[in-house]
Amino acid sequence: MTGRDGMAWIPPQTAMLGSDAHYAEEAPVREVTVDGFWMQTHQVTNADYAAFVDATGYVTVAERPLDPADYPGAPPENLQPGSMVFRRTPGPVDLRHLNQWWAWTPGACWKHPRGPRSTTRGREHHPVVHVAFEDAEAYAQWAGLSLPTEAQWEVAARGGLHGTTYTWGDEPERPGQRLANYWHGEFPYLPDTGYGTTAPVGSFAANGYGLFDMAGNAWEWTTDWWSDTGDVESCCAADSYDPAQPQFAIGRKVVKGGSFLCADGYCLRYRPAARRPQMLDTGMSHIGFRCIREANAGEPRRSRQ
Repeated sequence: MTGRDGMAWIPPQTAMLGSDAHYAEEAPVREVTVDGFWMQTHQVTNADYAAFVDATGYVTVAERPLDPADYPGAPPENLQPGSMVFRRTPGPVDLRHLNQWWAWTPGACWKHPRGPRSTTRGREHHPVVHVAFEDAEAYAQWAGLSLPTEAQWEVAARGGLHGTTYTWGDEPERPGQRLANYWHGEFPYLPDTGYGTTAPVGSFAANGYGLFDMAGNAWEWTTDWWSDTGDVESCCAADSYDPAQPQFAIGRKVVKGGSFLCADGYCLRYRPAARRPQMLDTGMSHIGFRCIREANAGEPRRSRQ
């Protein structure tokens, strides 16, 4: 059921979430019960976010000055407002080294997605990106909404299908099909025509609940702190710190859904069960969000599916 305000009803249910067949952080498969709620059918777009900024004067994290004390050892040239931008490589590279296709770009932010000379002109209906967690949360509060939990997001992404690998079922996309905006071609240098970047929201078919882009396009923030296993939710920011970067005491939240950069041979994460950690203060050119509205006491009662 889709409401007039661009939100779809996600019925209350008990579902099996996670996966034992893919990445370790998705296991184990576990049973989760969620109450019914409403979710935006589309990812928040550049036009949506521009309306929020125009109304409030909000300044995103990527646009604010950096405090050197928060980033010990960082090169001075990196200590200026900016964000992480994906750059296609000129040819094949060692996929163990992400810095070959990710570059800290001063001046990059939601309204300058590829750097200070870029704009969102012609991309008004693409998902907004380069938003840190608090940027997404600020929009949600302004809109009278909230961000989803990981369980809410995954239940919604499954669209009523139980235990399937993809949002559309168990079979991967066949040649010639267009089911989701993920990386088609040789990653990270040679995308097939029409891929390799975000797409306007709603460019691909909706799932069973009428939600678009729950697979690929842009990762989406959830409210859950990261843990290395899907069945153990961290209770606080400190529990979610990256042990590989102990110098950065920055909490990490779970992001879901994959993005246009998910390639079958590198990052098969455009699946409902997939999950990744993202530092609270770090937006990137493949991370966006969508909001939910919890059912209230006046919500018509609907049967459990």
